[in-house]
Amino acid sequence: MGRPALVFASVVLVAAVLYAGVVPVLRPVDDALVDFAISRRPPSLEFPFGTDNAGRDVFVRAAEGMRSSLLIAAATALGAAVLGALIGVSAGALGGWWDRIAMRVVDAVNSLPSLLLTLLIVAMYRGSVLAIVVSLVLTHWTSIARVVRGEVLAVRHAEFVQAARLRGVPQWRMIRQHFVPVAMGQILIGVVLLIPHAIWHESTLSFLGVGLPPHRASLGTLLSDAQASILLGDWWLLVFPAGVLILVTLAVAVLGRAWQRKAQALQEVSS
Repeated sequence: MGRPALVFASVVLVAAVLYAGVVPVLRPVDDALVDFAISRRPPSLEFPFGTDNAGRDVFVRAAEGMRSSLLIAAATALGAAVLGALIGVSAGALGGWWDRIAMRVVDAVNSLPSLLLTLLIVAMYRGSVLAIVVSLVLTHWTSIARVVRGEVLAVRHAEFVQAARLRGVPQWRMIRQHFVPVAMGQILIGVVLLIPHAIWHESTLSFLGVGLPPHRASLGTLLSDAQASILLGDWWLLVFPAGVLILVTLAVAVLGRAWQRKAQALQEVSS
């Protein structure tokens, strides 16, 4: 992947974070406010993304939605990384029956449709941010667990690890000093690569009506609101939130893949 693509992805990501963090503060919108005098206005200098059926500024609402989606995605990625790292490191370091059980659990989770599982969990606690994060963590930790376990297994029989065992170093200390540092690079890359997946899953849940409540802005709720409006010709209600969603997830994915390839190249050189 060329340098221009990486620079563009970095600029898009920084701009999206500033957009989500600054715009709602500078131009707050009351979600309960209805002003039909300015409803369904197309994009203009006053309203760059137009207004919705209730007269709310879509430019600000999309920023609020991006902020909600990014916060949920970041919490999901961190939670899944912690859970996956704990299981992956312990399975690779301890081996034996715990390794077999952990990998069977990974296979079982991977065999279930992730969207269906998240729907079942979130439907019981509709509108709860915590339920959304927990459901996404429970369906996204397995990829990190597998990668981390592989990294640990690669160094489990290395000479420096065998020397530590002969010196009587406790298992927990070897995990902390040798296994966790080896796996940390893959854990960080996993966090970055999980963010776009979490954004799309959260948006899908809100779009289906089981995620965030309709009055709370997220990219999913904005797209859900645009379903009926697009038939009336209000194309901006769909195009701008969808464009923000696609640009941000692509930018994160591009940067994550670039960091992953760089880490793999450094690993090959060091080996």
